[in-house]
Amino acid sequence: MQFLFQLKKELTKLANPKQAKILQRFFKTGKGKYGEGDIFLGIKVPDQRKVAGNFKNLSLGNLEKLLESKIHEHRMTALIILIGRYEKANEREKKEIFNFYLKNTRNVNNWDLVDISAPKIIGDYLMTRSKTILYKFAESGNLWKKRIAIISTYAFIRNNEFGDTLKISKILLNDKHDLIHKAVGWMLREVGKRNQEAEEKFLKRHYLKMSKTMLRYAIEKFSESKRKFYLSKK
Repeated sequence: MQFLFQLKKELTKLANPKQAKILQRFFKTGKGKYGEGDIFLGIKVPDQRKVAGNFKNLSLGNLEKLLESKIHEHRMTALIILIGRYEKANEREKKEIFNFYLKNTRNVNNWDLVDISAPKIIGDYLMTRSKTILYKFAESGNLWKKRIAIISTYAFIRNNEFGDTLKISKILLNDKHDLIHKAVGWMLREVGKRNQEAEEKFLKRHYLKMSKTMLRYAIEKFSESKRKFYLSKK
C-alpha cells in the first residue's frame, strides 16, 4: 500500500491543470459521452512511463487498485507497468497477467488505454491459442470490449495473420459507434499495408456497408485513384 501511495504522489506532482482541461475535452468526458466521468491530471505518456519504471514491481493487487481509480493516468500507468511485466514474463506469469487483464477490462475504459495494452497482452497471449474470447467481446454490447476485440488482432496482423481481423471486422461492420468505425478501419489499413490484396478482397464484399469514417481509415494508404473509386460509390 505504501508503494501505491508513493506512485500516486509522484503522478500528482506531475499534474498539469491546463493540460488536464484539454484532455478532458479531447477524451469526451462530458455527460453522456464515451469518457463520461474520466478524470485527467494532464500528464504526458512519456512522464507516466518514467513513473511506471520506478514502480515496475508493484503487486497485481495494487495494480488492480490503481485500475479502479477514476483518474485516467492512474489506470494508464497501471497498464504500462502490466505491459512491461508481461513482456518479461514466463508462460505461467503471462497466463496470470492475461487473466488479470480480462478480470479488469471494465477499467480499460478509454480508447488510448485499449490501444496501448490490448495487442501487447491479449493479442500476444492469444497468438497461438483459441481466439473465442475476442469473438465474444466483439458481439458484446460493451464499447470497450468491442474495441479490445478488434485492436487485439493488431498482434496477429504484425505476424501476417489476417483471418481473425477480417472476421471480427465483419462482425463490427454495422456498429454505430465512431470509435469502432475508426478501430476497424485502422486494422483493415494495417492488413492492407502488409497485403493489399487481402484487404481489397474484404472491401469489395463489404465497403458499401461501411461508414465513411471506417472506409476512409481503411483506404488511407491506397493510391489516390483507388481512394476516389471507393469513396465515389458511397
